[in-house]
Amino acid sequence: MAKPTINDIAKALNITPSTVSRALAGNTRVSEATRLSVERKASELGYERNILASSLRRGVSDTVGMIVPRINRQFFSNVISGAEAILNPAGYNLLICQSHERLEDEKRGLQTLIRNQVAGIIMSHSLESENGNHIAEITRGSVKLVQFDRVFSDLPGAKIVNDNFTGAFLATKHLIKNGYRRIGTLAGGLVSAAYRERLDGYKSALESEGMTVDDDIIFPDTVVRDKGIERTAIAIERGCDALYCAGDYAALGALECARGKGLEVPRQFGIVGTANEIFTELTTPSISTLELNAFDMGNRAAQAFLDINSQNKTGLVTVTVPMRLIIRETSVRKPVTHTIAEI
Repeated sequence: MAKPTINDIAKALNITPSTVSRALAGNTRVSEATRLSVERKASELGYERNILASSLRRGVSDTVGMIVPRINRQFFSNVISGAEAILNPAGYNLLICQSHERLEDEKRGLQTLIRNQVAGIIMSHSLESENGNHIAEITRGSVKLVQFDRVFSDLPGAKIVNDNFTGAFLATKHLIKNGYRRIGTLAGGLVSAAYRERLDGYKSALESEGMTVDDDIIFPDTVVRDKGIERTAIAIERGCDALYCAGDYAALGALECARGKGLEVPRQFGIVGTANEIFTELTTPSISTLELNAFDMGNRAAQAFLDINSQNKTGLVTVTVPMRLIIRETSVRKPVTHTIAEI
């Protein structure tokens, strides 16, 4: 059965198709009574507007694109929820693409969003993206760009970032205060400024306590669980008694490795992760971690788009979101009730 059209509504109400179109678009040239009649008849007939075509005709899109590395990470799913909480009441829909941490997938996602005439793009770059040249090339023009979490500082638009340095500093200081003396780090993908900032915070915490920064127990490109297991085994061989992990999946691998080697966590080996993934409070022992306030970050990224869009600006606005240290069982050498340390 053919889908009902504007012509079908017009014929049923004995009015012109252009009047129906204006009524459905909320044009003030159409009376309230006519608009209500059109909307009722459209509902009765099961008419569905082609929102993209309508947006293109008006020259205004009500869709915002978002590119995330992985939608199955709690951090990114919470950013999405936070963005929708702001965008949907403002009349915008969110179109989401995943890069799967691959540069080519990120480029494809950007091109898809541009083809769909999105009003703006909110994104966090993949770990394979060494610079923002491809983003600048693809988004050149009227599209509004907002970056979050992983950002390139030389690109236009707003940037919503975590206080990565302070978070890692606080996490490492927490391990030092609990008596750990050879603290390594599973440092994440250092192509990203966010991970480099966490590494700097880790180093600064050690230096503030007069402890040596040893490159032999700094393990870059350690993001996933398997790498966490592999690199933690090396860290233990090199005398580490604790690890600050720049991501929770690496921290999970660290916990599995330490326990597999017969070490008691936290008495013999301490761990702090980053991101507060849902599994961190379900492991035995539960994993201390840094909360990245993802929902708030999504709120702020969406609001930045609305602000830039309403003012028709592409200015360099940077917002820093504070992090929290959530102290659980893997980092305290005495019984602990879960506490939160504000940064």
